[in-house]
Amino acid sequence: MVLAAGAAVGAGDGAEADYIGGTVADLRPGTSGRALTTDPGAFVFTAKGITIKVPYDRINLIEYGQKVDRRLAEAILISPLMILSKKRRHYLTVGFENEAGQQQAMLFRVGKDGIRAMLVSLEARTGRKVTYQDEEARKAGKG
Repeated sequence: MVLAAGAAVGAGDGAEADYIGGTVADLRPGTSGRALTTDPGAFVFTAKGITIKVPYDRINLIEYGQKVDRRLAEAILISPLMILSKKRRHYLTVGFENEAGQQQAMLFRVGKDGIRAMLVSLEARTGRKVTYQDEEARKAGKG
């Protein structure tokens, strides 16, 4: 019960996310932080010592994809039955125009507990539909 309460509190603070890459000079690939859609005016990524805000009206692309890997290491170390399970990683691309009118992009790996809420919130706040990389991503993103 305590763990569930902690998870509910954390949900209001956005989703765990790792910046994988993109065109934002202030962020280094591999930066871990939180992606938030609770700000009424902007998508926000916060990491240690840095905050990036992208106004929703400047976002022109929301793309979701996933990478599915078999759990080979776990199968070797723990149990051969682990080979039957899959590990999914969830990726979110946010494309936008900066103040100078230049197209920019940010690619995030988002925790599985926060991706669906983030996609729904981004669609609602931007008025744009999420683009899915494939049918598997569409199923996972829609729930």
